[in-house]
Amino acid sequence: MRDHFISELTKKAKKNKKIFLMVGDLGYNVVEQFADSYPDRFLNIGIAEQNMMGVAAGIASEGMHVFVYSIANFPTFRCAEQIRNDVDYHKLPVTIVSIGGGFSYGNLGYSHHAIQDYGLMRLMPNTLICAPGDLSETSKILQYLLKHPQPSYLRLDKSYNERIRSESFDVSPGKWICLQKKKTKKTFLTTGNTLKFYKEINKLKKYTNFNIYSLPMWGQNYKKKHSKMFQKFNHIITIEDHLLDGGFGSWIREAAGHNSNLKIENVGFNNKYLSSVGSQEYLNKKSGLFFA
Repeated sequence: MRDHFISELTKKAKKNKKIFLMVGDLGYNVVEQFADSYPDRFLNIGIAEQNMMGVAAGIASEGMHVFVYSIANFPTFRCAEQIRNDVDYHKLPVTIVSIGGGFSYGNLGYSHHAIQDYGLMRLMPNTLICAPGDLSETSKILQYLLKHPQPSYLRLDKSYNERIRSESFDVSPGKWICLQKKKTKKTFLTTGNTLKFYKEINKLKKYTNFNIYSLPMWGQNYKKKHSKMFQKFNHIITIEDHLLDGGFGSWIREAAGHNSNLKIENVGFNNKYLSSVGSQEYLNKKSGLFFA
């Protein structure tokens, strides 16, 4: 996803002169195409994430749409205060691009495992969470963000480069996007790259009669938008590559409120194997993503 994102951003920057890309001394062999094409709109701030977010806020306050690109936890937990005070509070057009959602960097250990980032970013009241499930959703989300500059968090898988669906759909905050429709009131609801598990879901007989939807754009300001969708179903299973506490499934439960007619189950990571190191697939399975 990261290569696709940078390629798309570079193309958009040709016409959109407000696009500015900032990195924290990484992204080599990925960001060069943007840096070489638009050196006056690219900045490597160095290994100084707190400073990077403050500088991004300053540039955004002058009318630019700043994309802050870094690995998973670095542009989030390392600079949470700057995100909260400088970007979110002032509603500035800064998109935090997090590379390596979930266990994308599984072999590099806990410092690189982005399994608590939803929990942090969903606390920012003005920040839109964007978690595409494939390349098509990545392209559509970028188009939306450029038309609607705002504080946003774009969570990308490092290596997943599949196009599950065509681009004949639209995205907007709170919109559920249908991948598989059945005549039933049961559905899976994914966010981020867990959309790729739809093939595994369909192989399991107990889930063959389930709808499959993705929700790639969500956040604190969009909980009320789901009431109509909740009325369509009586059983929802959420899937995420994140700890269950404070994650996407927890957010859906909050959005559903006290709807007694709706059964909600959450599939995600437990906290028993936080010290484990291994491939993304290995850690997904070990930590509770039973579709992996």
